[in-house]
Amino acid sequence: MNTRVYIIIGIVLLNILFPFLAKHIKYFLFKKRRNIFLKLLYSRVYKIGIPLLLLIDINAFFWYFDFENFKSIKFFINLFLLSWLFYEVIKYFIYTAISIKVTQKKRVRRELFHLIINLAKVFIALIVFVSVLSFYGVNITAIITSLGIGGVIIGLAAKDTLSNFFDSIRLISSDAIHVGDWIETRDFEGFVTEIGLTYTQIRTFDNSLIVIPNTKLANDWVRNWSRRLIGRRIKFWVKIKYTLDIDEVNRVINEIRQMLISHPMIVTDRKIETIKNKLHKNNLFILEDKYGVRKTLLVYLDEFDEYSMNILVYAFSITIDWEGWLKVKQDVLLKVLEIIKNSKLELAYPTSVIFHDERKNLWKE
Repeated sequence: MNTRVYIIIGIVLLNILFPFLAKHIKYFLFKKRRNIFLKLLYSRVYKIGIPLLLLIDINAFFWYFDFENFKSIKFFINLFLLSWLFYEVIKYFIYTAISIKVTQKKRVRRELFHLIINLAKVFIALIVFVSVLSFYGVNITAIITSLGIGGVIIGLAAKDTLSNFFDSIRLISSDAIHVGDWIETRDFEGFVTEIGLTYTQIRTFDNSLIVIPNTKLANDWVRNWSRRLIGRRIKFWVKIKYTLDIDEVNRVINEIRQMLISHPMIVTDRKIETIKNKLHKNNLFILEDKYGVRKTLLVYLDEFDEYSMNILVYAFSITIDWEGWLKVKQDVLLKVLEIIKNSKLELAYPTSVIFHDERKNLWKE
């Protein structure tokens, strides 16, 4: 047998043994899983191996049978398989980068990696398009040179698309919003589900999906409720009936304050000292503003209303989760009611007083 036959037999054996080889390669990589690059390659063996094996098979097939009249078919198949292989390799490196950040306990921005994957798709599509034109003998340089007015027309037609694309990069690079954030704008409120190349998807609280151009989102104000580390505000007034028992008012105020300080789910300086030492590495920024940490705790007689004396209660819960915050707020309100119940003070409510004058003959002369 000649060399050509041996090569074909080898390739056939490679196809037969591929599942077995892939299994043992994965077993070897699993033993080396402490190496993050090999650990991720373990999960990508089949994804990368299949287009690579098909690429070998197709080229061996055309080489063995020497199909001179099917060059165009061979070209398109090779182009497809190479694009597929290149895409899988890019995804491997992207997933590796994500895993490295996770192991280093850093925040992973999914939208950034989605953007890179989408850009890789666009880049691959552009390479495929240029390759096809070159295969048919089209002068790419002449096309680029002759774009001129045509390029201007295309640019004007695609102005909004390009604007949305660059605004998506601006949104991601500015670190203003992440996938999963709860945001509010002038027109809608909900959770960010995807930041695409030209649009952003928002899932509203009534479970509808809003698709908004990135230009609109990037050039309007956005309130991001999720970008806070510790502290969701609890603010209310305790309305008590007018009284001249100042000592009792002061005692109740101090008792409410001490209750908040000792509450396990209310933020105080002592409870966030560890976080402050960990995050506040320099004096270039204020911790509260940089990371979204709030610890203000205020309990004061705030105002005299028409029918009540109002005590301001102002604090922050440790949790920023909505349901968790509601539980903490409810517990605080119940404890305040208990304090008022055990005091000499009474809760006030709007009342009307009617005075009845019992004197007679007031209008007689």
